[in-house]
Amino acid sequence: MSSPPDETSDAELISRVLLRDDRRAFGELVARHQSAVRGLLRRLTGGDLAWADDLAQETFLRAYRGLRGYRGGAKFSSWLYRIACNVFFSRDRGSRDVPLEPPALEAGDSEEAALPDLLLERYDLERALASLKPRERAALVLTYVNELTHEEAAVVLDCPLGTLKTHVARAKEKLRRQLEETP
Repeated sequence: MSSPPDETSDAELISRVLLRDDRRAFGELVARHQSAVRGLLRRLTGGDLAWADDLAQETFLRAYRGLRGYRGGAKFSSWLYRIACNVFFSRDRGSRDVPLEPPALEAGDSEEAALPDLLLERYDLERALASLKPRERAALVLTYVNELTHEEAAVVLDCPLGTLKTHVARAKEKLRRQLEETP
């Protein structure tokens, strides 16, 4: 499938960066992929937005420095996810500091009847995700949130397919148990 005529493909932008050191082209790559990379990292960090943004910045710095190493065998987004996961794993702080109490609702939030329940469910899910081992959390987020196939997620996490499937199965079971225990 080709890109619309007015949109330059990732491959073309990468070529411009490599051949002409075109920093605007790299800026376009960042603009295209930063939301997905930040979203992945926010889930991996248990919702710690500042830490996720720091990791995203490190991810794009490493991507820029290592762009010559991108061979095009996988989607560019998958290559970025791999860098993001490696940055996260290298700087993981161990257990997530998730508050014991859910966040307080803002004054205007009480207008929506379903909003408090939705916020509490999201809090419970974030708390359960934060309790997973980092690789289990990453496997689950990559396959269910980022919608990568098991094969793609295994490449991103640099692990055998069977190991990836084990991480996903364990993570799902742990989440199920934790969410059932939540009052």
